[in-house]
This record gives sequence, C-alpha cells and structure tokens, in this order.
Amino acid sequence: MCKLFINADPELWVSRTHSLRIDGMVTSVRMENAFWHVLAELAERDGMNLPQMITRLYHESIDAGHDLGNFTSFLRVCALRYLELQLDGAVPRDTRVPIASLNADRILAGNSGNTATPKMVTKAKH
Repeated sequence: MCKLFINADPELWVSRTHSLRIDGMVTSVRMENAFWHVLAELAERDGMNLPQMITRLYHESIDAGHDLGNFTSFLRVCALRYLELQLDGAVPRDTRVPIASLNADRILAGNSGNTATPKMVTKAKH
C-alpha cells in the first residue's frame, strides 16, 4: 500500500506560500503543492485565477456565517471535497464543465458528504 504513496512525486508534498489580497488585506497561505494543483484546476473550471477563486470562497463562506479562523484548513477541505464529489460522480470529471453551472442544491441533497461526519471509514486489521 505505502509504495503507492511514497513513490509519488516528492514535489507534491513540498509546501508553497501564496500571498493574496482579500478586501485590501494581504494574507499568505501555505499549503502543499498537491492542494495548490487541485485548487488551480477548480479555479480554471470557472474561468478564474487562483487568487480570484480563493477570494470568492472566502466571501461566500463568510456570507454563509462560517468562522474561517483556519483559512488554510478550509482551503484544504475545499480541495478534498472537490475530489470527493468527482469520485462520487456528483461533479463531472470533465474540467470544461464549470462548477458554477452545476445545481449545488441537488448535489448536496444527494450527497451524504455534506455533513460533518466523514464518509471515509477505515477497517482495522487484527
């Protein structure tokens, strides 16, 4: 099992910092390259660059009443959620389909991953 992960490109787990401006305030976000790649794909799907998409996620989350005390963790979860929704078939893998064109309410209604309980369950070997 581990070979699948340890033989991955080491560049994927190298952390990189992006500085961006949200509402006139400069902030820096440091994450592993693997997360930046996923977020960049997500931004590109809707015709945005990475700072535009991150700013939009920030504003929409604040508007929804979320406390973004750990903004970097929020972005990591967004990246993982995007991949999970693709695996579930709720979001097309075809990156030419904009996320904004999807019916979010319908996707959330049919997807149990929108709760605080993780879908992934592991079985311990004895």
